Amino acid sequence: MKMWAGRFAKEEDKLVNDFNSSIGFDGRLAPFDVEGSKAHAQMLCATGIIPESDAISIENGLNSIASDLASGVLTFDAEAEDIHMFIEAELTNRIGNAGKRLHTARSRNDQVALDMRLYVKSALNKILEKTQNLITTLATLAIKNADAVMSGYTHLQKAQPVTLGHYFNAYANMFSRDISRLKDCLIRADVCPLGACALAGTTYPIDREMTAKALGFSRVGNNSLDDVSDRDFVLETAFCISLIMMHLSRLSEEVILFTSSEFKYIELDDAFATGSSIMPQKKNPDVAELVRGKTGRVYGNLVALLTVMKALPLAYNKDMQEDKEALFDSVDTVLICLETFTKMIECITVNKENMLISAQKGFINATDVADYLTKKGVPFRDAYKCSGKLVAVCIEKDLTLNALPLDEYKKINELFEEDVYKEIDLINCLKKRTSYGAPSPQMVEEQAKKFL
Repeated sequence: MKMWAGRFAKEEDKLVNDFNSSIGFDGRLAPFDVEGSKAHAQMLCATGIIPESDAISIENGLNSIASDLASGVLTFDAEAEDIHMFIEAELTNRIGNAGKRLHTARSRNDQVALDMRLYVKSALNKILEKTQNLITTLATLAIKNADAVMSGYTHLQKAQPVTLGHYFNAYANMFSRDISRLKDCLIRADVCPLGACALAGTTYPIDREMTAKALGFSRVGNNSLDDVSDRDFVLETAFCISLIMMHLSRLSEEVILFTSSEFKYIELDDAFATGSSIMPQKKNPDVAELVRGKTGRVYGNLVALLTVMKALPLAYNKDMQEDKEALFDSVDTVLICLETFTKMIECITVNKENMLISAQKGFINATDVADYLTKKGVPFRDAYKCSGKLVAVCIEKDLTLNALPLDEYKKINELFEEDVYKEIDLINCLKKRTSYGAPSPQMVEEQAKKFL
């Protein structure tokens, strides 16, 4: 029998019950529901709303339910509408009338809002930990490869010399911004809605600050309507996850490129690659490809959540039940992607020789040729034109700028001397790039250490 059976003359149609039920996916909220209910019972007792004996029975009953769920002795009733009703019914079945007093001064509206906030806080902390682990791995790789020369790219065309360490630092910076967003999101999730009841608070002398403190919240909500209808913290969490996945996807794309035979900059460990069912030579970057693919899935969850909330009037509406599966899926996805990707990237093999050879063939020191002339008084645009002509000569003669004879340089501009080769040596080019945030090995190490 439903909790609201007194109002209705007919039993709910089974089809409606199945359609309405969320027990199949909100069961994961059980630990948070028990935690919230225990705090609520303690507050009801402290304020004299229920007797101490009932509060003790409720707490003991909730503890036994939590223990039995964790051990598998107790399983969810598929006929229950949701996890909240399941736990309350089970509690009443175990301790009798005392269990019926638990829901005093509480509605499922503030109860589910509470459970979701507790879940989000827990999830955000897990995501923070795994994101930080990835940053640490990237920073460690940056230091290890601070002098590993490679081409920097624009438009996926070779542009200027950087190092693989500088490249890893770039992604460490991206994920550090994700850390900042997650922490900021956590601040707004850290609001206790319990006590807002259905939408208009309660006439009972409750102590909202007490329950908030007991549950680890920094503050209570300011408005009972907003307390039960706010899902901004869910949307913001989904957005933060989407940005993390976008950064993971960008890095995955480059792992895919750099492990290809066309690049051969890095090689994946055998434990984090797969083969082909028909082509024995293949070593496929499936982890990176799956991360890239799952990013679209997470984006879809965010759009779904935004669409659910876009036209809801105050206060609670059943539409909000749809917030759970999308959020749960995004949280599960980002956690497994972060963990797997971090383990994959920390054991890559770097082919420094291939990166250097590729960089030397890409004329990525052409800007340094122009800078050489500029330092001798040639206006930059004129120096730029001279450098471009030299690149054209190199292409015609199938040479690099480092291998082009000095007389060819002098044909373009008499100011070129033997020291130009030292100036355009890729290692020297990098060492000279000492401006803050630039790719000199020393700067790369300094920047990487800030993440450790």
